[in-house]
Amino acid sequence: MPRVKRGTSHVKKRKKLLKKVKGYKWGRKKLIRLAKTAVLKAGVHSYTDRKKKKRTSRALWQIKIGAFVRQHGLSYSRFIDLLKKNEIELDRKILAQFVVEQPDVLIKLIERLKVSS
Repeated sequence: MPRVKRGTSHVKKRKKLLKKVKGYKWGRKKLIRLAKTAVLKAGVHSYTDRKKKKRTSRALWQIKIGAFVRQHGLSYSRFIDLLKKNEIELDRKILAQFVVEQPDVLIKLIERLKVSS
């Protein structure tokens, strides 16, 4: 059986790993054994934090919408209820953008919903 030399692929794999841990503290940036576990754990945390980011974004949208709607005489839950009853399918992300960028459009929407209720 012929001899297989894995020098290039082995080095390439380690270089790829060390590139991922660039900027880490202590031995995790230069020692292969520590770098492997650091990359593994970092990957797990980044996945869960991407999920948390979506959760906190939605909460922020709800706060923005609730504060704006309350200034115009509605509660957040009543506003969402009126949107659903009038079959207006705007998601919270878009409504939060309206609060920041185009409040006049949202004011007209609120007035329309108040009249219809």
